[in-house]
Amino acid sequence: MFFTPDRGTFLLNRYMYQEAIRNYLLKNNLSKIDLKAVLFDMDGVLFDSMPAHVVAWSQAIREQGVIFTEEEGYLHEGRTGKGTINIIFKRAFNREATPEELKRIYKRKTELFEGQPEAPVMPGAQELLKQVQNNNLQRILVTGSGQESLLSKLNRFFPGQFTPAKMVTAYDVTKGKPNPEPYLQGLCKAGVQSYEAIVVENAPLGVEAAKAAGIFTIAVNTGKLSDHYLLDAGADLLFHGMPALNEAWIDIYNALKSIKSN
Repeated sequence: MFFTPDRGTFLLNRYMYQEAIRNYLLKNNLSKIDLKAVLFDMDGVLFDSMPAHVVAWSQAIREQGVIFTEEEGYLHEGRTGKGTINIIFKRAFNREATPEELKRIYKRKTELFEGQPEAPVMPGAQELLKQVQNNNLQRILVTGSGQESLLSKLNRFFPGQFTPAKMVTAYDVTKGKPNPEPYLQGLCKAGVQSYEAIVVENAPLGVEAAKAAGIFTIAVNTGKLSDHYLLDAGADLLFHGMPALNEAWIDIYNALKSIKSN
């Protein structure tokens, strides 16, 4: 990748898409990506909901007498509620939370989240999904969320894009991101192998999960973390927002369909 120190961003072009794909194929000992499905995260990819999640988590955790920063909120994105609470309890109290504490704290977090204004659709998400649909690719949702307020919005704002049979939520897995289980479940629901899909993610833990599942992963930095968190997690490509990815999609799609390992 080409780094520009003045902007701290990555210049993405056709050559770089091709190189990223070739590197992925080489590392995974594959001949090509036979693209059949795109696996999408939800919070921070389809909906601009992460600011509300961070506010809700911060207040719910601080009510336990524990400091919880905005950065920590973004770094925990994609983890199950149970996983997040237990990590915080181990740090603060040197123990895991009891089942009663887990239920009470997550219920409080959910109440705080749902008491905020409705999260808007992420700019560029609807347009990208339409392009993916026009390419006759499956759309699979893979989210760590289990909150009905967000899940019920999918049919309202993305009609016909996702069906319950093509969704993986917090209720479908025993281990959340960064464990690969959510994305392995997504591959299973799509009926494809890792080299037949790509992932669109915005969270470092989500990128780790996708890469652990062996999938080519595009990161979109739509939050407040530095790019290096996503790149260090293993993202194959990085864009600053869904509109940028939407604009580049045709070139990326063509590269994915044509590039083969040497």
